[in-house]
Parts: sequence; structure tokens; C-alpha cells
Amino acid sequence: MKLLLLNGNTDAAITQRLAVAARAMCGDEIVPATARFGARYIATRAASAIAAHAVLDLLAERVGATNPEGFDAAIIACFGDPGLDAAREMLPIPVLGLADASIPASIRAAAHPLGGLRAPVVALLTGGTAWVPMLQEFALLRGYAASQVRVAAVTPTGDMIAREPDRALDLLAEAAEEQVAAGADVVVLGGAGLVGLADRLQARVSVPVLDCLRVTLEAAQEARPGTTPMQPAPSLGLSAALARALES
Repeated sequence: MKLLLLNGNTDAAITQRLAVAARAMCGDEIVPATARFGARYIATRAASAIAAHAVLDLLAERVGATNPEGFDAAIIACFGDPGLDAAREMLPIPVLGLADASIPASIRAAAHPLGGLRAPVVALLTGGTAWVPMLQEFALLRGYAASQVRVAAVTPTGDMIAREPDRALDLLAEAAEEQVAAGADVVVLGGAGLVGLADRLQARVSVPVLDCLRVTLEAAQEARPGTTPMQPAPSLGLSAALARALES
């Protein structure tokens, strides 16, 4: 497969880190891209809203209605998935998001093969406390009850963790075990800045710890494009590529 790995943050160093990790995790062709405008690392609602525009703008240029570069799928490599549903409506190929793919994968990982007395509980663990209500809303909008998908965060934001991952491991391990004590059956490390830390954390956490990028790459193998038809929408002030994508 040929995968477009699109970082909704504007930090090119994070993009390269994601690309290196993705290539180590799978045998697919990984083509990285970085949002051209917006926050260096998304940590607020405003930054996430701006990132959605940046993601759609870049996807329209690289994929558009005709997919000139021949991508098999695109991954929005930013936990919280800015612009995901709009991109699925706009593009002819499957579009995946780290959070959207991680939740069902983690539920499957947590489920007992013979069933159990209760549904599995998933803990999404990320960097930056402002993400907690945003991800709670994200899960609820996708039909997951708050009792099934819990959200927790350590204080350092994802870009801080990416710069000094060794210093974050103790915080992440402590936060993960707090979620286990509260009933979590699996922990997902969510966020571009936390990619690659799940394996290092696993020995310190008593339930499975999943990497959001790894499970998204796995989901890409079976992904299918959306089927919701988009109504043409003439626009003003957008890039030429995005305007064409919206009008096609």
C-alpha cells in the first residue's frame, strides 16, 4: 500500500519522527506531509479547528478528487483527528484518524475471547490536559459511553513529551496504572508526540498498552472509502486545490 501520513501539526520534526516509526511498524510505502499553517502542536480547540482546515487543504492538493499520486489511503496523524469526517466526505480513498482507529482496536484488544460480565473499558492517555474534554466529546460523538472510553492526560503536551520522552515515562506509567485501578482493561497512548513509547511503557503497566499509530496502520489494511456523497459547494477565499475538491 501507498499511504499518505499527514501531520496536522506544523512541526516537521514530528512528521519525520512519525514517518520513521511508521516505516518500522509496517511494510507499506509511507509518504509524509506536514500541515502548512496552524499550531506547531495542537493543544487547544482553536488550534484543532485551524488544523482541520490545514488538513483538508493539504489532502485536496495531494489527493483531490482524482488521486493523482495513487495513494491507497490517507492517515491524519494527529490524535483528535481534525477534519476526519470532512475528508472522508471529500476524498475518493479511505481516510483514517489515530483516535478513530484506536478506540475500536483497543476494545477488541481488551475483550475477553469468551466474553465477560462487563464490556471492556478503554483508557485513552495523551499529553496536555486540554485534550481531555475534547477527546471525551470525540468518543461520545462516535457512540462510545463515558463508562467504556475513559480519557486521561499527563500535564506535558505531546510536543514536550516528544522532545524528552525519557522524562515522561514515569508520568505516563503512573497515569496508566491509575486508569487500570479505575477499571481500564487496555491503555492507548494517543498523540503524535507519544508514538513509539507504548513498547517501552508496556513492562510498567499491567494491561495491554497500544500505540495509536500502529493500530491505525493495521486498520488501513482493511479500510474502505466513505460512501457519503458530497454536494458541490462553491467557495470563496480557499486554495485552488481545496476549492476544486469542494466543487467536484
